[in-house]
Amino acid sequence: MSAATSGAPWLPDGVVSHLREVTRDGGGGAAAAASDPGAVAADRYELLEVLGEGGMGTVYLARDRRLDREVALKVMRARDEPAVTAAGETEAGSARLRNEACILARLEHPGLVPVHDLGTLPDGRVFYAMKRVRGRGLDAFARERIVDGRADLLRVFERICETVAFAHAHGVIHRDLKPGNIMVGPFGEVLLLDWGLAKLGRPPAATAGGPPPADGAGRGAAATPSDDASTTGPGTVLRTTDSMAPEQSRGAATPSDEVPGTGPGTVLGTPDYMAPEQSRGAAAQADERSDVFALGAILTFLLTGSPVPSATPPEPAAPRVPPPLAAICRRAMALDPERRYPGAAEMAADLARFLDGLPVDAYPETLARRAWRLARRHATPLLLLLTYLLVRVLLLVLARHP
Repeated sequence: MSAATSGAPWLPDGVVSHLREVTRDGGGGAAAAASDPGAVAADRYELLEVLGEGGMGTVYLARDRRLDREVALKVMRARDEPAVTAAGETEAGSARLRNEACILARLEHPGLVPVHDLGTLPDGRVFYAMKRVRGRGLDAFARERIVDGRADLLRVFERICETVAFAHAHGVIHRDLKPGNIMVGPFGEVLLLDWGLAKLGRPPAATAGGPPPADGAGRGAAATPSDDASTTGPGTVLRTTDSMAPEQSRGAATPSDEVPGTGPGTVLGTPDYMAPEQSRGAAAQADERSDVFALGAILTFLLTGSPVPSATPPEPAAPRVPPPLAAICRRAMALDPERRYPGAAEMAADLARFLDGLPVDAYPETLARRAWRLARRHATPLLLLLTYLLVRVLLLVLARHP
């Protein structure tokens, strides 16, 4: 065993660091790590198995040797792998992965997976380490509850809205919300994953009603579920509709206000959940209301089993869906962004009103509807009152006719 690998304490730190750089790669160690789950990604991490793969990256289960714990390691694919076709694509993907880690490392929220480390392999590929989480995708979770578990689904959706609202309050727009990017844990955790297309929207200080931004020491960040390990997961569209070359973003570990490697005319998102402005290639114009559209599609999926296609005007939800819920979906998925909820917080508030039996903003009530809703909400006391009145009437009748 070399001094570098044994961490020889009698050598100066600079010498040990140099020896590690010389011995850990051997000209091909990092490339081998991409294909051999038992290889070592870097001095600190030992790769154990592949959790998932996608278009540009791979997520590994790894052991953090320094802290003796399991983590998930998201790593860019090697340049010579089939999915990576050009140096420019590799640079853009690396920048997106850095951006994904950095833009959300400032956030701390129960719905976000903490990021522990960001680094570069000896061959130049970017990786970041995050908490290893367990669970299953929202789509699988919903399939078991779509018939008789609506209350559970709505509670999960409410927590998704709260996480998105938190990001919006800190100036971050997700831009790829879909069931495949949401994980439900075995103990009720609801985690919003894969922030590879996230961008900074309005400055956090300009976000009405939102909390101040974190001081750069936050721990929340991106993760990828086991069936979607790419920086842009399965079904995600990332293409340019003009001839502009990708921006070459190198090295800087600072968040950007736009996804690196994209320019004007870039289409970002997943078609079934993509806002019309995104499908037109106006990625730069996407704002909080674009995420609201995707949330509306997710809610429609939870209620009906299928999202409303974004290419056509939203139709009323299935008949078995309560009209106020259908109205929330329609407002969230309005083709005109001005007619949608301004942000996830407002959508979450309308959903909370529905769950509490209160009128929702998206569904104006007539007097008859309001009376019926109040009667259903207060059915027990009304029944007791009617029973009391009936007994009184019967007693009066019997008193007059002995």
